[in-house]
Amino acid sequence: MAGEKLSTESYVLNNYMEMCVAELAPRVLTTAGVCSCETCMLDVMAIALNNLPPKYVVTKRGELYTKLSILQHQFDVDIVAELSKAAEVVGRNPRHC
Repeated sequence: MAGEKLSTESYVLNNYMEMCVAELAPRVLTTAGVCSCETCMLDVMAIALNNLPPKYVVTKRGELYTKLSILQHQFDVDIVAELSKAAEVVGRNPRHC
């Protein structure tokens, strides 16, 4: 599971920001007209995540964390901004070629 960092028998620790970035990245890359192969996608996500604060949550194993509705809009704005910057960097210097 993407984002799974540490687990106990019934709970897992996840970086919620990583889940949000993974959800928004395909749309941002398509909109930016940047290659969306696996290498480019992961490079964009890594650059963006390095510039975003982690948001860790603990959930029961197998449960999906419901979005933090109060903060979700601001997260989305910040994430899209960082993904767009990262897509520009990767678009200029793709590693897949």
